[in-house]
Amino acid sequence: MAQRTSDEIRSSIETNRNELALSVASLRGEVQRMTDVRAQIERHSSEIAMGVAAMGLLLGTRMLKTPPRRRRGA
Repeated sequence: MAQRTSDEIRSSIETNRNELALSVASLRGEVQRMTDVRAQIERHSSEIAMGVAAMGLLLGTRMLKTPPRRRRGA
């Protein structure tokens, strides 16, 4: 294995540092994009509406099937 000079090692470290900074910046942007709730709602508004409608239908039919509870002592 060939020995590297201190200048080569410094250059390699600097290159790695720059690549890491770019990766962190890219990751930060991706996390910010994924956690932007308003943008997610805008992007998936039709899916959200269908989910809300399905939940309403499910809860509504369940409420119709379940008899009301009697109060204790009444």
